[in-house]
Amino acid sequence: MPVSTIIYDLGIRGYKAGVALAAATGNVKARRWLEGRRNWRAELEQHLSGAGPIVWVHAASLGEFEQGRPVLEAIRQQYPHCKILLTFFSPSGYEVRKDYPGADYVCYLPLDTPRNARDFTRIVKPALAIFIKYEFWYHMLTSLYREKVPVLLISGIFRQGQPFFKPYGGMFRKLLQQFSYIFVQNRESMSLLEQIGIQHTALAGDTRFDRVWALQEEERTLPGIGAFIRDRQAIIAGSTWETDESLLVAWWKKQPHEGPCLIIAPHEIDAAHIGKLQGLFPEAIRYTEWIKTENKQPGRVLLIDNVGMLSILYRYAAVTYVGGGFGKDGIHNILEPATYGKPVLFGPVFHKYPEAASLIAAGGGISIHDLGTFDTQMGRLLQDESIRLQTGANAKNYVAENKGATSKILQYIQEKRFLTRL
Repeated sequence: MPVSTIIYDLGIRGYKAGVALAAATGNVKARRWLEGRRNWRAELEQHLSGAGPIVWVHAASLGEFEQGRPVLEAIRQQYPHCKILLTFFSPSGYEVRKDYPGADYVCYLPLDTPRNARDFTRIVKPALAIFIKYEFWYHMLTSLYREKVPVLLISGIFRQGQPFFKPYGGMFRKLLQQFSYIFVQNRESMSLLEQIGIQHTALAGDTRFDRVWALQEEERTLPGIGAFIRDRQAIIAGSTWETDESLLVAWWKKQPHEGPCLIIAPHEIDAAHIGKLQGLFPEAIRYTEWIKTENKQPGRVLLIDNVGMLSILYRYAAVTYVGGGFGKDGIHNILEPATYGKPVLFGPVFHKYPEAASLIAAGGGISIHDLGTFDTQMGRLLQDESIRLQTGANAKNYVAENKGATSKILQYIQEKRFLTRL
């Protein structure tokens, strides 16, 4: 066995040990990660026995699922005779989408060991496997390759610092060769792959543009939100972390009582974090309490304390702020507010997200660095309607001009006849 594979397997075992330790000390996500993988073989056999052609779609977490969702739903519509298996690596994806009706079965991806990979492939027998963005599990991909299962990577994005492009990255370069086809988001990714001899690629773009465009066409509404906003301007801050919230509260303290209203949908919605937010914003009311209130009085700050609302919530905004841009991992989904034609503000850490730089260049996004720039940009947008509307229009146009990746991927699947009825 190559040394690189031995090191990889030791890393996998170490990761499991770390999760087990975290679960033992009370970490809820770690406990769910472990419990969700128990008896997976029996569960798979029970749900997929005699299922016919199976399309396996794998997402690391919720963001990647939403990214690949347009392709999944297009396959469902185009190939109704196929069954769809959806797997997640992270509890933050599985717990939210475990009842997703677009899949026939939703489960966790087993830990990537040789035995697990062999058993998973043997039980599922996928006609087609689709990995979203950047999931590269060595044993799973190798097992699929040995069984001659076509495997696609969609919405892939590559950067110079990844192991594929390092002298020690031979094992990972081999994985890329095992994909049947790789659909990338940008030309930089294609160029990097070409430099290491990966030619089976296509520039399809990012399927998230298709997903968010479909959102704004649905024209869905949320109960109680219109009644809270009334005739005021609403600032909607989504996927916020503590640094974002400290910025917001410092700005909010300077706003007049008769000014705009603020709606915050934090990244973490556990009771402890919502409690901290209520400490920062003493006047705030929780959304779950607001919708139960019969004689609603206009409040100034609303805290969203449940999941699944944010992608629709942005529709109600005058100006939006997307969190994460002050942390090491970078910003969350800026395309969701952009598709509704809303100006999008976010922090300075977005180097891993090329759409952020592109949205700024298109005139629909604004990066802020501190309280001063936040105050300046927010004031400009709220006080000048023409600037606000133009910035929002630029954002929406940017999304419209970049949709279409799903149709390119579906065309390839159709041409290769992976899922033709037997």
